[in-house]
Order: sequence, then structure tokens, then C-alpha cells
Amino acid sequence: MTLRFGTDGVRGVANRELTPELVTGLGRAAARVLVADEPFLLARDTRRSGPMLEAALAAGLCAEGADVERLGVLPTPGLAFLAQGRGAPAAMVSASHNPFADNGVKLFAPGGRKIPDAAEAEIEARLRDTVEPPTGAGADVGELRDADHAAAVAEYVRHLTGALEGRTLDGMRVVVDCAHGAAFEAAPRVLGDLGATVDVRNAAPDGININASCGSTSPDALRHAVVDAGAHAGLAFDGDADRVLAVDERGALVDGDQMLAVLALDFEARGRLRGDAVAVTVMSNLGLRHALTERGIGLVETPVGDRHVLVAIEEHGLSLGGEQSGHLICADLATTGDGTLTGILLLDAVRRAGRPLSELAGVVTHVPQVLRNVRVSDRSGLDGAGFWDDVRVAETELGADGRVLVRPSGTEPLVRVMVEAPTAETADAVADRLVAAVERDCGAA
Repeated sequence: MTLRFGTDGVRGVANRELTPELVTGLGRAAARVLVADEPFLLARDTRRSGPMLEAALAAGLCAEGADVERLGVLPTPGLAFLAQGRGAPAAMVSASHNPFADNGVKLFAPGGRKIPDAAEAEIEARLRDTVEPPTGAGADVGELRDADHAAAVAEYVRHLTGALEGRTLDGMRVVVDCAHGAAFEAAPRVLGDLGATVDVRNAAPDGININASCGSTSPDALRHAVVDAGAHAGLAFDGDADRVLAVDERGALVDGDQMLAVLALDFEARGRLRGDAVAVTVMSNLGLRHALTERGIGLVETPVGDRHVLVAIEEHGLSLGGEQSGHLICADLATTGDGTLTGILLLDAVRRAGRPLSELAGVVTHVPQVLRNVRVSDRSGLDGAGFWDDVRVAETELGADGRVLVRPSGTEPLVRVMVEAPTAETADAVADRLVAAVERDCGAA
């Protein structure tokens, strides 16, 4: 059996690329690597294939002697929170924002943090050994039991409402798009408990409607709904609710860069911004960088992926970081990105400021950004000096008003070319030249 971890766990078409047999093997391998005294906590999103793969994963874990507690449908950050409180390892069956036919597995080390690269590599290696039968039998087989789902949701909701330290969202009207995903129960409840008037959309999962023309991947309907309702804001979650995009009172989208800026400035004003800096990825817009540095807030840059953001937060003693996609980590309150937590902190900042979200988010002036994925035959062609000479020419041309980022994909035969420039036309033109240089040196596939 073989699989490769991506930037956020294992993902593929359920029952094709991600078969029950493969997931059972993954469970066995995970049990061997993530050894803990506490039972594995297991949750899932609302996909039809979720119960099937959840059962396969539980079987693999129990086959290697690990006990398992099934929590049912729960947001990924809710699972991580419960794992943190119990010092337990955990596994989430979800493909996040992908279409319903896909599914995946995210693994958490004891204590609720995503597993590091070394553990992923060891699990991949051990998976190849699971063709041999497990050694345990009888009392050495792990026990599978169902946890109290209602109690788990209630515990997570209490944690989120407590994040406002007694403050409320009284007087705020919010439209919430749950994407027919894992947030359908907890997110509206949290907002309601905090006193907001909540207009809930897409909270009737049927197994196949998750992320279907809704949620963070399709926010247009939410934008219109916010304006029609005269709401203060809208929140759009992805399938497992570890990320969120917001909509301001005018119906404009507020992305992760803008939310990060709003929270960073709010944290700084309240003395909560440890290290006077935030962690951002290489894809964060130049507008965010300008907005924060002009206000004395530093930036720690990381590769793409929330796991890298968390590592930077921990290494530099920071309290906040995130990605343009809306995956924000508030390290004093969570071990991973939490869309609902981000949403209530954003609404809390708006309420305390007494200013509309559009005004707060306007601190970031987006620089036009172009991203091209170039399919190539040989990524090693980037090693040649000629290509990087072309990159340096482009960087000189753009100066301080633009930026170039070229990086090979870690899992596909792609080279990603990102260009930011003062105008969209300039960004397109520079990107066209660099794409041609990539194809020249790496070969177009």
C-alpha cells in the first residue's frame, strides 16, 4: 500500500484513490507511530463516504491495539480542541473544501497538533509494511466506542464562547453559510449563544451537497444575502470549518489577508500580539505586508500550508498567523485553524471598534496578483542559472511595488508562478514571460 501526504493530510476520490483497504492500512500505520495512553479521537465531516472511511480507519487503529472514540460529525478544530484537552491523538475524515466525492484523513499527534513531516514520513513507510497481519489478538485488540456527541459539541461551543471573555455579539446581525459541512451545528449555536442574530444558510447536509455551490468556495450567494438582510457581516465556512471567508456589510469579500490584518491590529491594541509580529505564507498579498509593516508589525514568512504557519508561530513565540485562504491560527486559543473562532473574533473586533467591517478590512489594499500553474516535464530545469536570471530581471523591473514567487509543486509535475504588480496588466505581462521561461527550461508537458 502506498500514499503520500499533501499539505493537509491525505486526500483523494473516495472508494477509488482512497479505498477502505488503504484507509485501514493508514489506521494501522498511524497507531504504530502515534502511540499514546489516551484513545484516538475520531471525527468526520458530512460526506456520504465519511462513515465508510471512518469505519475503515477505526478498524485499522483497533487492529494495532489502539482504543478509539467516535465523536461523529464535528469541525476539524473542534476535534483538535478536544484532543488537546485530553492529551489524545486524533484523526479527522474530511476533504475540507473539495467536492463531495473526495475524502481524506488528517492526523493529529497527542495534544491536538497536526503531525510533523517526520511522523508523516514514518507513517508512509510503515504503511508499506501493513500487508503483514497485525500481531495483536484477544485482549490486545483495541476497543471502539461511541462518545457522547452532544457533550462533545457542547464542550467545543463553550470553549468558543469563552474566547470573548464575557463579551457578547449583542446587536449584530450575521449571515452564516455552513457549506452543508461540519460547522452546520456548532457555528450557528456559538453565534446565537453570543447574542448575535443569525441567518443560517446551507446547514442541511445530505451527504452529497457539501461545498456544492456554497461555502467558502462559492461565496457569491452569501454576498447578496448579507446586503439583502442588512447584516453587519457574513461568514462562509469550508467543509470541515477550519477556515472561513467573511463578507462585509456592502457585500464585498474579506479574505484571509484582510482578516489577519484586522485581528493583528486588534490584538496589538489590546496587548495580545506576542512578538509584535504575525506568521504569513509566501502567498500572502503584498498589500498585507505593506499594511502591517507600516504600522510596526513584523512578518515571519513560511512555506504554504497551515502546518508551516503553526511551526513559525511556535518557534517565534507568536500569537497569530494565517493564510490568504482564510485559514487563521490564534495560538492562544487553538492548535489549528478554526473558522468559527476566527469569525467570532472578527465580529468582536467590529463591535468593539464601532466601525463597519469594510472600514476595518480596508487597511489592506490588495496588490494585483496573478498565479499560473505550469505543467512541465522536468522540474529540475529550474536549477539552471538562465531561468533565475529571468526572474531577477522581472524583480528589478517591479522593484518595491511588486513581487515574484516561483516554486515547484511538491506533489505534481507543476511549477507555480506568482507575480504581484501595481496593475493587473503588468502582473499578467511579467507572468507570461516567466511562464515562457519555465516552459523553455523545464519543457511544457
